Amino acid sequence: MKDVAGKVAFITGAASGMGLGMARAFADAGMKLMLADIDADQLREVEQEFSENGTEAASLVLDVTKREDVFAAAEATVERFGKVHVLCNNAGINVGGTYEELSQQDWDWVIGVNQHGVQYGISAFLPRIKAHGEEGHIVTTSSMAGLVNAGPGWGPYNASKFAAVVMSEVLYSELKESPIGVSVLCPGAVATNIGEAARHRPTEYGSSGDKPVVAGGVEELLAQGLNPDVVGKLVLEGILADQFYLFTDPRMIKSVQRRFDRIQQGFEWSANSRTLVNANAPGAAGGS
Repeated sequence: MKDVAGKVAFITGAASGMGLGMARAFADAGMKLMLADIDADQLREVEQEFSENGTEAASLVLDVTKREDVFAAAEATVERFGKVHVLCNNAGINVGGTYEELSQQDWDWVIGVNQHGVQYGISAFLPRIKAHGEEGHIVTTSSMAGLVNAGPGWGPYNASKFAAVVMSEVLYSELKESPIGVSVLCPGAVATNIGEAARHRPTEYGSSGDKPVVAGGVEELLAQGLNPDVVGKLVLEGILADQFYLFTDPRMIKSVQRRFDRIQQGFEWSANSRTLVNANAPGAAGGS
């Protein structure tokens, strides 16, 4: 998008953290906002913040695991503003624990928010962005955990964030000839309130009990992370530049490179494996 002034953005997880940072950056750029979040109290405070600043903004309480509610939110956005141009699939949560510690409900909730919520958002909003024929953009918040292993205890989060990256890659390939851009945000440590996620866990997903939201004792690292408002400005810059991958910590290229080094080693091992060599398999050492 070359210009966002006067355009309409829909943001999930908009009442705090990176979602609020995006909303503030978009408001400063002259955009209209539909703010969605599961936290009704915080959402009211945020809507008031924007109203006092003269931003044209509305809000709705939304659980992104409810497909029909996401579609209703898309319809409500168009009814309120006439059009929608930017979708930010930003809502995200976690339950920390090993495979043996996590329940099926833990997995279902994390996948429901971080993966299915993204799918529902794209399915609901993409036709409405296409409908007006103007420029648009879809941003999905993944994580560096969508590119590298976050370590023990991060299974559902890692799985869902890898899914968010590849869904964005597929969407990019589908829209590359259209006026709709696609970005995937892969932040490192950012000072959000993800640690409070369990407070808003729907009853149908059970309870998080005493499981940590973030495993491995990285709470302090997150608390000292990047200001979410900086991330919001980065996202706006990425939209205007039509940049696909958005990273908040360029130093983490080293972690990604280590992963690809391991993948390369796997290819080299396979090319020389006795099984493939003996079968004269394509790509194997001595094969065609």
